[in-house]
Amino acid sequence: MSVSQSERAYLEIRDLIVRVDLAPGDVIREDELQEQLGIGRTPIREALQRLARDQFVTVIPRRGMLVSGVDVTELSMLYETRTILEPYATRLACARGRREHWELMAEALKGARKENVSNDELMRIDRTCHEIVWNASGNRFLTDTLDMLYAQSDRLWHLYLSDVSDMRHAVEEHSEIHEALVAGDADRAANLAEAHMRAFDDEISQAVLKRLGARVE
Repeated sequence: MSVSQSERAYLEIRDLIVRVDLAPGDVIREDELQEQLGIGRTPIREALQRLARDQFVTVIPRRGMLVSGVDVTELSMLYETRTILEPYATRLACARGRREHWELMAEALKGARKENVSNDELMRIDRTCHEIVWNASGNRFLTDTLDMLYAQSDRLWHLYLSDVSDMRHAVEEHSEIHEALVAGDADRAANLAEAHMRAFDDEISQAVLKRLGARVE
């Protein structure tokens, strides 16, 4: 499926922010983004407006745009929202998903069994598994919301966990979710999805507290 220039700009700029190539507090320069991404001014501006709505970018009057900081006091709100929506999407996916969805998920999970697989690769597999479930749910409004929330969580992972976390356990949890989806067990699949979210929330929260504690000391 072809992607509009505005959508491409949104995804590529968001990826720069998520991967901390554009760090919290960095000034957004439209001309540099145009040159770096090879995309025109109008799609870049449309993308930045959307990123501001999604709270990745902050508009400062008379100063322009900055990459939004991470308010650690809002972490619980981010994860309580995902903890409600991800299991719901998983229930819908169990009812509406097709065999090809679960075949794609199984294929993605094979990548986690490679030797010397990196954390970045495992994180991509984690995202792919989530995307397949969202797709199978058949609800584009839910998918759009979960996509934005996942990107915010992904950003936190790059800020606080990418250099210390082992993502293998998270991908193993997707294997269990996959088994439940293939079996058509909506209750088990939803419960596993909720446990997956709670485990990631706990890991992020502990990493943030540890980092903040180190700064205080």
